[in-house]
Amino acid sequence: MIFLRRAVLMAVLAFLVIPIAEVAAAPRPAAAQSRADAQAGAARARRMLAQLRVARPLSLRGYTHRRFQPRWGRHKGRCDVRETVLSRDGRRVRRNAACHPVKGVWYSPYDGRRLKSERLVDVDHVVPLAYAWRSGAKRWSQARRRAFANDLTRPELVTVSHSANIAKGGQGPQSWRPRRRAYWCRYATSWITVKHHYRLFVTRSERVALSNMLRTC
Repeated sequence: MIFLRRAVLMAVLAFLVIPIAEVAAAPRPAAAQSRADAQAGAARARRMLAQLRVARPLSLRGYTHRRFQPRWGRHKGRCDVRETVLSRDGRRVRRNAACHPVKGVWYSPYDGRRLKSERLVDVDHVVPLAYAWRSGAKRWSQARRRAFANDLTRPELVTVSHSANIAKGGQGPQSWRPRRRAYWCRYATSWITVKHHYRLFVTRSERVALSNMLRTC
């Protein structure tokens, strides 16, 4: 009888402990995990931003788009970098024999628009080429500038709406920010990551603007 009572007691305890253990081991909700990732990314971005040299912008004299990108670089087979980015960022993308996207759906993170025509989207350089020129790329070799303009490794290239790309132009974060405030964190961390990798400097107003955007993370 004693053994039976002990067995029953152990079964009851096991029943009570298992749910507690399951709750303790349960993963955090996706939203909480996403928030934690954003905060960790922002912390890294702040450290990188602190390491960037602050200087006055260089002259735009001598700049032309061709100094960086006479054309999009080839990536794989017949696909160039622009076509690769459009395929990466789009959904249900169909390409023709020449690798050019002829159908798909693209989301523009700058303004929240969903676009169903390739003619309505652009591949934006997060750090604009003209802005990079004034941040130190003016002193680079042609090969390094070309590598920058076609970089698929750093977060330099993103598909956005044509209208958002035109509105941005060659402006920095102190003059232009994505219309969607929810994207400011990602935009600032991308901008800083690119500048840090290529050792481009920032202006004082640019650094302040980036710091303020990181506060939304």
